Amino acid sequence: MGVTPHRIPRTRRRHWTALLGAAALAVTAGGALAAPAAAAANVDFPTHCVPPPIAGIPPIDGTTTAKITVDNATPKVGDTVTVTYTVVTPAASNPTDLALPADIMTPTGKVTLGGAQTGSVTVAGPKKNDPVPGRGTFPSFSMTGAFTVTAPGAITLSPGDYNIHTSYILELDTPCTVTDPPAPVSETVTAADNPPANTRAIQLGAASGAPGAAVTVTGSDFTPGATVTLAGRSGAAQTADTATVTADAQGRLSGSLVVNDRTTTGVVAYEGGAWSAEKGAGPVAYVVIDDQPVPEGSQKLTTTVKAGTLSMSQAGDAVTMSPVDFGSGAPSTGGLNAVTVKDFRGGPAGWSLTGKVTDFSGPGAKIDAGKLSWRPACTTEAGSPSTCQAGSAGVVGSAGATLASAPDGTLTGGEFTANAELSLDVPAFTPPGSYAGVLTLTLT
Repeated sequence: MGVTPHRIPRTRRRHWTALLGAAALAVTAGGALAAPAAAAANVDFPTHCVPPPIAGIPPIDGTTTAKITVDNATPKVGDTVTVTYTVVTPAASNPTDLALPADIMTPTGKVTLGGAQTGSVTVAGPKKNDPVPGRGTFPSFSMTGAFTVTAPGAITLSPGDYNIHTSYILELDTPCTVTDPPAPVSETVTAADNPPANTRAIQLGAASGAPGAAVTVTGSDFTPGATVTLAGRSGAAQTADTATVTADAQGRLSGSLVVNDRTTTGVVAYEGGAWSAEKGAGPVAYVVIDDQPVPEGSQKLTTTVKAGTLSMSQAGDAVTMSPVDFGSGAPSTGGLNAVTVKDFRGGPAGWSLTGKVTDFSGPGAKIDAGKLSWRPACTTEAGSPSTCQAGSAGVVGSAGATLASAPDGTLTGGEFTANAELSLDVPAFTPPGSYAGVLTLTLT
């Protein structure tokens, strides 16, 4: 930090040279990031590391043992996959009798993608390492990053180049490159294509009718010329009331369905031999009004189930995230306060809970909203008709992302709890002080 090599005392120069030599040797063992995936394998590859000139050490060639793992080995196109690149076995031990202090190394690197999707993933690790005794074994280190799946098929992941930034006496880098790229494949993810969105829709000419009445059904966005079944639904089950129509050249349909079943709660339309959410529309609510007279000597009993509301509450309105050392560029982590969603509306509509965040303002500086990522989770209370789905792990940012949702269905509702692991990527040398941003949750 402003100290030129010729002004460093001889004893400190020896100390620094020993440190850099040790760090460079450790780096040659190279890094692979680890994430929990059973298919991941340790791989060995030759690495060429260039110590800082002040170390007085020539380039070092050694073998790196590394492993790459992912949080989702079977994603769909559009999903975000978190990648972990871990140095499993360094190439060498500390070659000196001098002990090295803790938390002086900050790793960054690349993971190479191949197969169905090419490119690279930038990964970074925290400024954290255990002390290394003289002649002791170097510890492993990990880096993480994420990529969005853009193509279906097998995507291979191989360890790439990496750099070790040392913050001890001076701020210096030791870049390491794969000698014969690409390195061997350590992990493979198999991505599935996302089916096109189902935009089929139907409307009913009436919301209710007497037993045996015909209701008009119109629809759009069906496959042109397809045979479409119109059917009554009683909860999640199909009734015996059905009819068929043919979609025109523009995918529109028009027909009628005679509804006899007094338990009918809705009407659906679908292509193929049986209902499927991919090729169907509805259900649209429909009620059979039983107006038959009560037999003599009998009494007709009725009751009403009142629809409630869609609401949310949260366990708190403040989250204190972990502190980050100045200059480290490490992530600040925390946990989102639990959010409880109660859907007591009844009917077929699902819901979506999204969040977006502002920039984090601090003392004369800010941390961009795009630096905040989360890993959502969602649980469903026992007995709920719906099942909630957690949103994808990834950036929250000012544009927002989904925390949790529940799909449309014949019968929806219930109680759900959503939360998320939070991680704010604090840039290196962000001015010291307290930074605050506002995360806004919206339920629709």
